Amino acid sequence: MADGYTQLHSAIQESMSRQFKGTFSGGNPELGTITATGLKLDTFKHEIQDYLLPGWTVKLQLPAFTLQGSLSIPGGDGAATFSVQPIEIDEVEIDLAAGLEPGDRVLVIPVNGGNDFVVLCRVVNTGE
Repeated sequence: MADGYTQLHSAIQESMSRQFKGTFSGGNPELGTITATGLKLDTFKHEIQDYLLPGWTVKLQLPAFTLQGSLSIPGGDGAATFSVQPIEIDEVEIDLAAGLEPGDRVLVIPVNGGNDFVVLCRVVNTGE
């Protein structure tokens, strides 16, 4: 006979599994195209006008780098080199919506039983 902890663990695991399956039961990720007024999935004939986008806030980490160029200043021109030290910037927001244009191909995942569609990212051919 299983002890109480094993039974509790099994009950929690089963509950979480049901919740996860319910959330992602809409189907497999698929491709679509952004239109002027919404989203057109490759496998669905109607345009979806109310789709979802992820709201990403990330930490941006920039390595050390050097910029070289020319300067035009009063009194003469010259070459310049700027060295930038590594830096981390917290709370950088990625605005996917601002980067999407009609005709862009996107990866979409249906969620909530296929009632909602989340555009995960823009996709491109490697030959472009």
